[in-house]
Amino acid sequence: MSKIRITAHIAIDDNELEESFVLASGPGGQNVNKVSSAVQLRFNVALSPSLTEPVRYRLMKLAGGRMTKDGVLVLTARQFRDQVRNRAEVRARLAALIRAAATPPKKRRPTNPPRAAKENRLQHKKKHAELKRARSKPRDE
Repeated sequence: MSKIRITAHIAIDDNELEESFVLASGPGGQNVNKVSSAVQLRFNVALSPSLTEPVRYRLMKLAGGRMTKDGVLVLTARQFRDQVRNRAEVRARLAALIRAAATPPKKRRPTNPPRAAKENRLQHKKKHAELKRARSKPRDE
């Protein structure tokens, strides 16, 4: 039983992954109709003991349409002609997705606009008001 090392704290057992091999469209010539070279990888995010709760939540958000209602992440690789390379590619994509979910988003720090920007805005406002005032008809007093 081997593990896929994602980060220093996250490693996924091979038994958590379910791989199936299907016929792929695309390059391969006659071979494409005979050999199941595309790889479909299923990873149950909802029940995985390897993930912490915040990582699980962010991964479900990142996965989007690749996530089933049951909380299973489904990734498919059919780029290459051979099964081995497709298998490596889909596992690398899974690792990259989990790695992205493992990094917490930066907190937004509210900032104030600089004084120069405020003054610029007010100058533009005065100029625009003057332009509009010049367009109007003169008033008789």
